[in-house]
Amino acid sequence: MNMFRRLKNRWHDEGGYGEVLRIAVPLIISTGSWSVQHFVDRMFLTWYSPEAIAAAMPAGMLSFTVSCIFIGTASYAGTFVAQYYGAGRHDRCGPSLWQGIYVALFGGMLQMLLIPLAGPIFRVIGHAPEIQECERIYFVILSFGAMPAIAASALASFYSGLGKTWPIMWVNLAVTVVNLSLDWLLIFGHGGFPEMGIAGAGIATTSAFFFSVAVYFLLILRPAHNRAFNTVSGWRPDGELLRRLIRYGLPSGIHFFIEIAAFTAFIILIGKLGTDALAASNIAFNINTLAFMPMIGIGIAVSVLVGQRLGEDNPKLAERSTYSAFHLTFLYMAVVALFYVAWPDLFIQPFAARSDPVRFTAIRELTIVLLRFVAVYSLFDALNIIFASAIKGAGDTRYVMVMELILSVAVMIIPSYLAVMYLSLGIFGGWICATLYITALGIAFYGRFRGGRWKGMRVIEERVVSIPPRLPEAPTME
Repeated sequence: MNMFRRLKNRWHDEGGYGEVLRIAVPLIISTGSWSVQHFVDRMFLTWYSPEAIAAAMPAGMLSFTVSCIFIGTASYAGTFVAQYYGAGRHDRCGPSLWQGIYVALFGGMLQMLLIPLAGPIFRVIGHAPEIQECERIYFVILSFGAMPAIAASALASFYSGLGKTWPIMWVNLAVTVVNLSLDWLLIFGHGGFPEMGIAGAGIATTSAFFFSVAVYFLLILRPAHNRAFNTVSGWRPDGELLRRLIRYGLPSGIHFFIEIAAFTAFIILIGKLGTDALAASNIAFNINTLAFMPMIGIGIAVSVLVGQRLGEDNPKLAERSTYSAFHLTFLYMAVVALFYVAWPDLFIQPFAARSDPVRFTAIRELTIVLLRFVAVYSLFDALNIIFASAIKGAGDTRYVMVMELILSVAVMIIPSYLAVMYLSLGIFGGWICATLYITALGIAFYGRFRGGRWKGMRVIEERVVSIPPRLPEAPTME
């Protein structure tokens, strides 16, 4: 009975499970919809050809690696919105959003400059010629969608920073319908459209990004939002605010960049072991995305709650919210890990459904083993996501960036390269290094959170207190 009472109190109290889930559930559904988009997209490409699925992951990850530094920076506007909102300074929320949009414009233009380099980049990587051409096509098309992808992240962060996460969910569900419908039409050539294969997948994704930006702007530029948060009148560039967004957001973006770059390098390295090893790794990572992306939703909720509570100057409640989120996330990941080990074909079967059964047999056997690695590191990924999100919500982004850089190089990239290229440990040697890397990250971020330094951090400026001119500067005695 005492345990039941404690759980009931933990559900209803501030910083408890109920409060976390009220913000997190729409975000979980939103990030889950991203998972569905990636999963179905890769499943369609697996049905289309082994070359298409083998190319999709390296090219997609390389494109995302370039843009993610700007996504991480632009979406950090949500932390500014959360802290301003918690501090009751609603008029600063709109200007914070606009600085993120300016980052998106710059990042999108920069990525488009890389389009002429796509062919040489994939020739250097050295996959099979037929895979190289698929990689080049996919990368070029996704680069045209970089600007709306970054802008959509900034626009979504405005709502998440306010703790109003339902609009994000509805927009992402609509985007999922658009993306998957276009995937079906353009990859296979249904409905009178030409059969475009991996190019069709790229066009579908890019079109969905443009659609999401249009919908977000229709929502955010409404007069009621402008009156409450200056979403229209706050459009002007604000040099001081933009510098602070870059100061705190850029390390967050670099952290994001390093993480994705590390896994991109890992996938490229695994690709040198052959098409089967590359396809199995792609499938295992895509299966993991189904579990990982909902965790991202809870992580965003943690950043929001920490930001708002620190804006209110209540770090104790921020800490309680973080632990509530971790309890929920760890329980979820433990259940998913059990399914990975006990029923792997439940996840693999959709990829096998319309693939060549002879070619897919070896890929399936490899994927079953790789899912056991995923099951182990998923438990530590819960530590990684939740506690990194918490300290980033306070502004402790430089620590996250530096730790990501050190561990990715020292624990995953260099050891994986040695294991695969010199020690002949093959695909399993590489995956052991990836598992140790995620485990080390989780432990490092949990230790930083326990240290408590984040409790005194803020990204917003202190409110200037002025003395009304008609009042005396010091009390006088009659």
